[in-house]
Amino acid sequence: MYRKLFSVTGRPRRLDGGALFGTTPRNAWIEWQSPDYDNEVELACRALLVQQDGSNILVMAGTDALFAPLPRTCRCQRSTPGLLEGLARLGVEEAQIHAVVLTHLHAMLAPEVRLAVSEGDAPRLLFPTARYLVGRQHWMRANHPHPRDRALFVPQIISQLQGSGRLHLIDECSSDLLGEGWRFHLSDGHTPGQLLPEIDMPGGPIIFAGDLVPGRQWLALDQTTAYDRNPESLIDEKERLLDHVVAERGRLFLSRDPSVAMIKVARDKQHRYQPFDHHAALHRLDS
Repeated sequence: MYRKLFSVTGRPRRLDGGALFGTTPRNAWIEWQSPDYDNEVELACRALLVQQDGSNILVMAGTDALFAPLPRTCRCQRSTPGLLEGLARLGVEEAQIHAVVLTHLHAMLAPEVRLAVSEGDAPRLLFPTARYLVGRQHWMRANHPHPRDRALFVPQIISQLQGSGRLHLIDECSSDLLGEGWRFHLSDGHTPGQLLPEIDMPGGPIIFAGDLVPGRQWLALDQTTAYDRNPESLIDEKERLLDHVVAERGRLFLSRDPSVAMIKVARDKQHRYQPFDHHAALHRLDS
């Protein structure tokens, strides 16, 4: 099957650096990313667009960018480019997205969006004609969250997905909706039932690393975040996935790394995973 892959950049987000880098001391992680006055660091919001057989399939890590942009209330407000603008640069309109693969349903909303939701003015979901693909196990978690992660699920997103009539729950490691050359790795360490798509391409598969490996710093096995549900399980899953990437000579697509969209991975003599062949963006990768 012939397919083309592109990275699509949405609106960056900011998270607390201490939560993001877990047990790593601050004087270590500030060498990787500089925090602002509020101790927050900037992360990318990067999706993967797959074009195949006349269809546009978008892979997203979480639902941060799934709400439509809020309308500007005055001309003085600066417009911040988001996911739709990123797609438009590739010549793709919102209505031309046929399927959206959601690795999980956590959402770290921007402050103004969080305020609108709390006031009962939740925006609509993007991509009104697309099928939304979610793992069944994770869908159950989103509807019955644990107190530890309840705040990461936005009820207005869950209810809109449920009421769309276009929600497709995935039970197996593949989906007929996506066709051949797609498979899913399941991960429970960050959140139960996270889907990590693997896409066949010449020269080795592309694996969307989601929040198992959100950026290059998380190639270190012991590097986790405060948001991870089960760090020890996540470390084991990460090692299995990275060994698979190395064995298959595949590439990792990074959804949160502010500077790099795709890497290859090698394991050195000290058994550490090292990135190489960095790509700041994926302008077009053809099969």
